[in-house]
Amino acid sequence: MTRYLGSTKNLVGCVGGLVGVLLHLAGAVGSAWPAVVAGLYAAGALLAPPEKVRLVPVDVVTETGRLRAELDELVREVGAQSSRVPEPAVAAVGRIGAVLGDLLARHDALAANPDLRHTVVRLARTDLPLSVQTYLNLPWWFAVRQRAGGEPSPGDELVTQLGLLEAEAHRLAERVYAADVHQQADHTRYLRERDAGEQP
Repeated sequence: MTRYLGSTKNLVGCVGGLVGVLLHLAGAVGSAWPAVVAGLYAAGALLAPPEKVRLVPVDVVTETGRLRAELDELVREVGAQSSRVPEPAVAAVGRIGAVLGDLLARHDALAANPDLRHTVVRLARTDLPLSVQTYLNLPWWFAVRQRAGGEPSPGDELVTQLGLLEAEAHRLAERVYAADVHQQADHTRYLRERDAGEQP
């Protein structure tokens, strides 16, 4: 209902209804003015173009800003749970958060590459929180217990998952910063060639 109030159809319908009221005030429609107002509102609402459907958020800056806030909160929460979460996992979450935070700041690269954007969002919003939350949902005494038969403990599983996520985050960073690295290498090559040309 609230969405409809601000829609194009409602706004055009209101303009039509206002025309009906003005016609009544001008004495052009007589006692039938309520029906005229309702009819003009309905005609305007029906003739107005429909709202565009947006399945993918358009504003990358807003989306990434919200996601960075969620990511910062997750890193803080894991740090606050350091008595329950293995120290290597706490450190890994911090490193992953830093890499993803830097990637989320590259609005131009994310806007230009929907596949990259999807992968970064999935890592930050789904994969990383799921790994941490699944571990924290276990009772602390069970999470730290070594399992029989040499199977990894839940803490070991968490550290392994975070290692895989960190590797994926670094692969994404290499894709995003590839152009910058190439430009830096080109500039180094140029400076060397210029220095060689200026030597006697």
